[in-house]
Amino acid sequence: MTDTIDQAKTRMQELCDRWGPRVDYLAIRLEQSEGTDILLRGGQVETLSEAIAIGGHVRACYRGGWGFASFNDLDSLTLCIESAVAAARLVGDDETRLAAIDPVQITQRLPLTGTDPRAIPLARKKALCSHYADLLQGVDPRIATTSVRYADVAQRVLLATSEGTLIDQAWSDMEMRFAATARDGNTVQTGRETTGSRNAYEDLDHLDPQVMGAAQRAVAALDLPPVKGATYDVVIDPILTGLFVHEAFGHLSEADMAYENPDLLEAMSMGRRFGPDTLQIFDGAAPQGHRGSYGYDDEGTPATTTQLIQDGVLVGRLHSRETAGKLDEVPTGNARCLNYHYSPLVRMTNTWIERGTTSVNDLLADIKQGVYARNWLEGMTNGEMFTFTAGEAWMIRNGKLAEPVRDVTLSGNVFRTLADIEAIGDDFYWDESGGCGKGGQNGLPVGCGGPSLRIRNVVVGGEAADGNE
Repeated sequence: MTDTIDQAKTRMQELCDRWGPRVDYLAIRLEQSEGTDILLRGGQVETLSEAIAIGGHVRACYRGGWGFASFNDLDSLTLCIESAVAAARLVGDDETRLAAIDPVQITQRLPLTGTDPRAIPLARKKALCSHYADLLQGVDPRIATTSVRYADVAQRVLLATSEGTLIDQAWSDMEMRFAATARDGNTVQTGRETTGSRNAYEDLDHLDPQVMGAAQRAVAALDLPPVKGATYDVVIDPILTGLFVHEAFGHLSEADMAYENPDLLEAMSMGRRFGPDTLQIFDGAAPQGHRGSYGYDDEGTPATTTQLIQDGVLVGRLHSRETAGKLDEVPTGNARCLNYHYSPLVRMTNTWIERGTTSVNDLLADIKQGVYARNWLEGMTNGEMFTFTAGEAWMIRNGKLAEPVRDVTLSGNVFRTLADIEAIGDDFYWDESGGCGKGGQNGLPVGCGGPSLRIRNVVVGGEAADGNE
């Protein structure tokens, strides 16, 4: 198969040269992937598979109209080009506005720091999953259900364009997800953990404490009181910060969301103040070693680091070449597709809030009554509104951690919540567990990071307080 994809490189460029003059822009993306997928429920195997795939897609743009066609047979490449070019010429009736980038010819491999997962036998990966499933189940008799999922993929992507770009890049990605649900009568609680890596298979090995922690949290929560629903000053840990900056703010920074929605474009206008002077938010694939890292995006734009918020003020957004062209801004290298079945969308890469200067103890110090929340179970966003469920939580009383509580959901408006950040911790953590979804392309690897945050006036859901519904 390597010979086949190598032989295709010259042909891809020749076809771009031949068909490119009929449109304003033509791109051929060819992808080869090998992967493993394992799922155990209750210790029993539901999925155990290894797969090899090769395919690609063609994108053509003419007078602002796009044509797209995908294929999994190299012999049909020319027909797909004809189809994409014909579609673009049929729908185009305006102006093609793609921000300019320099064409590049490069071969790039993201290096591993340890063992390639493709070198590990399937039996060994399955044994690792079974080991973790046994750990989950063995924590307590009240564990009712468990699940363990393992996935790895090695991808090699070729991109050729009518502008002269020819990129050959490859990487490996790995992920594991663990969940345990505990039941005691009508009370049901779940603990989850997710981890991932683009560095080494060893990063998924020896996770016993993390795996057992998921089950232990589920069991412990059975006996905890639910939090009283109210508005609190809240301190969140770096993992929740990473989730918040990705889900609640990062998606609003994706420029295709903005230029298609005039109200959002106005809300996300450059120069608007969103938070305190100490708030710095970034996104970028240029930092190495994270799950959202790469050399070039799926349009051939080099990876960058984009500052989104500087000193509390909006100064940037994330772009494809088209959104950058339409908004007269600079492309940021954020056009990504999950695989060859899809066209690239504007997607986050690694998104983070820069660390601050306040110690975690000082974040708690002057809170008379509040909530400290760690980790996450689930999250949901709808435009500028968000709701996240914490994996663990404690009450804060007179500046100290007090009794643990359960069923803690944090809700709010992202703009108001950013403005309500009172202090930024001096700690920091990269969470490599992210699998982002957008436009039907779910599970795209991303990284999230940040410090602990203290935020005032957060709506915390749980059991209704006395006198409230």
